Amino acid sequence: MNDYIETRVDMTPCDEVATDLLADALCEIGYESFVPDENGLTAYIRQESADECAVDEVVKTLPGGNRDIRVTHTFVEGRDWNSEWEKNYFQPIVVNDRCVIHSSFHTDFPKCRYDIVIDPKMAFGTGHHATTSLIIARLLDSDLQGKSMIDMGTGTGILAILAAMRGASPVTAIEIDPMAHENAVENVETNGHPEIKVLLGDAAMLGGLAPVDLFVANINRNVITGDIAAYAKALMPGGSMLLSGFYEEDVPVVEAAAAKHGLTPDGISTRDRWACLRLKKL
Repeated sequence: MNDYIETRVDMTPCDEVATDLLADALCEIGYESFVPDENGLTAYIRQESADECAVDEVVKTLPGGNRDIRVTHTFVEGRDWNSEWEKNYFQPIVVNDRCVIHSSFHTDFPKCRYDIVIDPKMAFGTGHHATTSLIIARLLDSDLQGKSMIDMGTGTGILAILAAMRGASPVTAIEIDPMAHENAVENVETNGHPEIKVLLGDAAMLGGLAPVDLFVANINRNVITGDIAAYAKALMPGGSMLLSGFYEEDVPVVEAAAAKHGLTPDGISTRDRWACLRLKKL
């Protein structure tokens, strides 16, 4: 079993954008997995790849203004990481009594109409975060039969998988991180939906795709508002867009950016201050 270094980064102030940017930067220097929380980020890297000086440089150049940042490194002896996930991070989750999300190593979980197997390999997207569960709830309440869909920033692929289970077709999932992309490919195959096209890239990929009936993005406010023009072009007139990854107070900012591209508000749901915004294309 592999030995790891656990790197803990505490930040004040701390927000989701900061932890996302930090995770992206740490991924570039070899970190494999990330657990964000309200105070910062815990990241893991194999011991032989660890470089504290590289981490110091990442922290020093982190965008977003002045922050009080404290970094600690801890040796973690090799262990059964699936067991660690099951015990500490990833328990089965049920959304609206209709969808259960669990890992292949779980044996005790409720039975639901939609059964999704996600092996996250210590990556994002297990359904536990409020933003993911908000979009899952929306997908469960939407008529997806025969509807084309793009899942932007798919992560583990969970939203694309659920949409395909509910009859959406064709479904395209796009992910910028190579490790997450690989994980999404594995998860769509595990769930019996290899027809889902999983692409590696960013919003630039959208220009080569046909417009769809439903566009989903669970990322963060800055990425969404920066790429909203490309998102709008990827959506058919009359189509719907589900956006999450931002707080309730960010909704006016997202709506204002969306309005410039013919997207109008069509409902909002919230949980723990997080928001899921539905938009319609005129």
